[in-house]
Amino acid sequence: MDLSSISRKIRYAKILLFSLLLLFVFGIVGFMFLEKISVIEAMYLTIGTLTTVAPFDLHDEGRVFALILIFFGFGLVATTAAFIGNIFLDANGLELYRRRKVQKKLQKFSDHYIICGHGQMGQIVAAELQQSGKELVVLEREEQALMRCREAGITYLDQDATDEEALVEAGVERAKAVISLVNRDADNVFIVVTARALNPDIFISARANTKGVEKKLYHAGANHVVSPYASAAVRIIQNILRPTITDFLDTAISTEGGLPLQLEELKVPDDAPFVNRTLMDSRIRNDFDLIIVAIQRRNGSRVYNPSSLEPINAGDTLIAIGPRDNLDRFMEMLYGPEALT
Repeated sequence: MDLSSISRKIRYAKILLFSLLLLFVFGIVGFMFLEKISVIEAMYLTIGTLTTVAPFDLHDEGRVFALILIFFGFGLVATTAAFIGNIFLDANGLELYRRRKVQKKLQKFSDHYIICGHGQMGQIVAAELQQSGKELVVLEREEQALMRCREAGITYLDQDATDEEALVEAGVERAKAVISLVNRDADNVFIVVTARALNPDIFISARANTKGVEKKLYHAGANHVVSPYASAAVRIIQNILRPTITDFLDTAISTEGGLPLQLEELKVPDDAPFVNRTLMDSRIRNDFDLIIVAIQRRNGSRVYNPSSLEPINAGDTLIAIGPRDNLDRFMEMLYGPEALT
C-alpha cells in the first residue's frame, strides 16, 4: 500500500460518510413529515431504524418508509463501519495516513531545515533549531530516533535520506538548508550531491566522520563541513588555553545560554534605512545598543572590527553582539514583525 492507495481509501471513506449523513437527514425529514413528530423523535426513530435496534409504533406510511430506510441504510451503515474499521486496524494504513498528514504539512513549509539523521549530533541540532522557533523536518529510519522525534514534537519522515524522493518530499526545493549528519561518509556525500542537484542555491552542511572526506564533501557541493573529532580536539585545546573566551562564545551562540549578550548574523535587505550609510550614521549602536564586530560583504570578503566610517551596503551580513531583546528589536526593524514568529 502506498500514499496514493491510502488517499483513495480516505476519499472513499469520506464519500461513504457523506452518503450516510444524507441518508440520516433523509430519514429525519421523512419521519417528521409522515409521523408528524419533533426533530428529536425523528432522530431517535432514524437511528433506531438504521441500526434495527427495536420496533416502533408507526403508522402504515411510517412503516413503509422505515422498510425503505432499512433496505437502503443497513447495508450502507455496515459497509461504512467495515471500511473505516479496516483502515484504522491496518497498521500500515495508519502509518501512511500519518505520512499523508505530514506531507500536507510539509507543503506549507518554506525556508525550513532538513536534518538527515537524528543521532547524537542530529538531536543537538534539532533541539537548537526547535528552541529558535525554526521549522524543521528530520529524515530518519531508526525506530528509537523516530520515537525521540515524536516525543519532542519534531516533524519527521520515516524514510532514507539517501533517497531522492525523500528529499523531495521533505521540500528540499523550498528549504533553507540541508544538514547531513548520518554515520556513513558515503551516505553523506550522496545526500550532498543529491540535495545540490535538486536545489543549486540551498545551503548544505555535512558531517565528515573520517579524515580526508572533507574535500569530497566540498567537491560534492557542501557549503560547510564539520569533522566531530577534529572539532572536539580543537575545543579541548581552546578550553585549556582560553577557557574564559571559549565559555563566553559557547554561551553567546547558544539559545539556552541565558547570557545577557548574544551573537547574531543579520543580512542587510535592500530597503534597510541605513543602506549606503556609514556605521556611525546607521545609529545601530545608539538606537539598539548593539556592537557590530564584523561585516561580511556580498562578495564574501570580511571587515573585522569595522571603523565608524565603514559603509554598510545592501546584501552585507552584519555580525552583531548585544542583548537578546535588542537583537530582536533590530531584526524586527530590518525584516518586519514576522521575523520573530
